[in-house]
Amino acid sequence: MLLKKIKTPGLSHLSYLVGSGGKAAVIDPRRDCDIYLEIARAEGLEITHIFETHRNEDLVSGAPILSGMTDAPVFHGPNAAGDVVYAEIAGHGDRFKIGQLILEVIKTPGHTDDHIAFALYDTEYSDGAVGVFTGDALFVGDVGRTDFYPDRQQEVAGLLFDSLQKILSLGDQAIIYPAHGAGSVCGSGMAEREFSTLGHERRNNPRLQIESRDEFIEIKINENHYQPPYFRLMERLNLDGGDPAPRVAEPKILNLPEMESHSPTHLVDVRDPMAYASGHFPGSLSLPVGMIPAFAGWFIGEEDTVLLIGSDQSQLAAATEHLVRIALDDIIGGYTGIVPAAAAGRIMEQIPMIETEEIEKRLNEDRDEWTLLDVRDADERAEASIDGSEHIYVGELNERWKELDRSRHYTMMCASGMRATVAAGWLSRQGFEKIDIYLGSMGAWQASLA
Repeated sequence: MLLKKIKTPGLSHLSYLVGSGGKAAVIDPRRDCDIYLEIARAEGLEITHIFETHRNEDLVSGAPILSGMTDAPVFHGPNAAGDVVYAEIAGHGDRFKIGQLILEVIKTPGHTDDHIAFALYDTEYSDGAVGVFTGDALFVGDVGRTDFYPDRQQEVAGLLFDSLQKILSLGDQAIIYPAHGAGSVCGSGMAEREFSTLGHERRNNPRLQIESRDEFIEIKINENHYQPPYFRLMERLNLDGGDPAPRVAEPKILNLPEMESHSPTHLVDVRDPMAYASGHFPGSLSLPVGMIPAFAGWFIGEEDTVLLIGSDQSQLAAATEHLVRIALDDIIGGYTGIVPAAAAGRIMEQIPMIETEEIEKRLNEDRDEWTLLDVRDADERAEASIDGSEHIYVGELNERWKELDRSRHYTMMCASGMRATVAAGWLSRQGFEKIDIYLGSMGAWQASLA
C-alpha cells in the first residue's frame, strides 16, 4: 500500500497519491502533473481514479490534464456553481475501491458549496477510518475560510460547522490529509507541521474548541480574508478545465538588446527585495520568487505578458513554475544581467530604505506631506501598529493606489520590509516619486521598544 503526499511550494498546496493492488487514486492534483505518473509507474501502479475535494480558487487543477494522460475518470462534488465539464458527480456515501482500500465520499459544504471529503478505509482492518482527505474544510490547526459567498455568510459558516462534525465523527484515530499547509492563502492559522489526527485536532485546533454553532458562525463571519483577482480566473478554469502546463519550465534567456526589444505588460523583478531597492530597471515590479504565489495574482492579469528579471537562471525557473501553477504563463523570457546592464550605461532606479530613528523623527515632525503606510493584512495590524500610520493591504494597492496623492511622500512598511518593497515598486510604477521603505518595518519598531 502507498500513500504519498506531493507538496507544491509557494502555494503550500498538498495533493496525494494513494495506491494498493496495482491501482492508484490521485486527490487534488496540481496543473504540472507528470509527478503523479512518475510516482505511480515507479511503484507499479495504474492511476484509475482522480478526485477533487472542491473547485480550487488558488491554483489550476491538474485533474482534467491527468485524466487525459491516464484515461482515469475525475470525480467532483455537486453544486459547483456551474458544470465541471471534465468530471463526474460524486455523491455523499459513494464508495470507490482502490485495491484493498476504499474511499468514501462525505458531503462537506461550507468552504465551498461543492466541497466533499474522502474517508479512507483499509478493508484488511475493520476498526474505523484510517484517515480522511479533508480538502479545505479542515487543516492542521485551522479550518476553511467561508468568505466566498458574501450574501450567505451565516449560512455557509453554519454549513462548515456541520461538515466538521461529520468529519470528526470518523473517530480520533483517523489521520487528516488536508489540501493545504501553512503559508496558504486558504487559511491563516495553520500549524507548520503537516501531520495530525482528528483526535489531536479535536483537542488542540482553536476552531474545533468552539462547541456552539452560533458562536462558530459569529467568529467565522468576522474573520478577515483577501481574495486576489486571479481567484476568479482559477474558478473559471476549474470549471472548464485548464490547459496543460508548458513543457519547458524555464523562460528563454534574453540578452540585453533582446530584452529591450520587448514591451511586456509587466517587467517583473524576482530578486531579493534589497537587491531590487538597490537598483532595478525603471518601471519593473518587485515580486521576489517566494512571494509570487501570494501576490502575483493581485498585479498580473490573465491577458498580461511578463518578462522576468532575476539573479540567475534557477531563480527565473522557480518564478516561472510559480506563475504557471496559477495560469499566468505568458512569459516572454528572462534576463539575469542587472549589473552588466548598469555597467553598459543603462539607467537604474533605486528606492531608499530608512531606519527606525528616521521614522521616529518623521512621526514627531509636521506630517502634512508625509505618510507612513502599513501594507500588512488587517489581522497583523489589529495585533500591533504604529500610531500615526495609515493602512492599505499590499494586494489592494492594485486599485487603491488611485486613492493616494502622487505629490505626497510615502514610507512603506510591513512586518519586515519585504511586502513594503512590493508595494513601493508598484507605487513607483504608477508615478509616485517620493517613496521609501522602512527597513525592518514592524520587527525593527518592536525591537526598538524592547
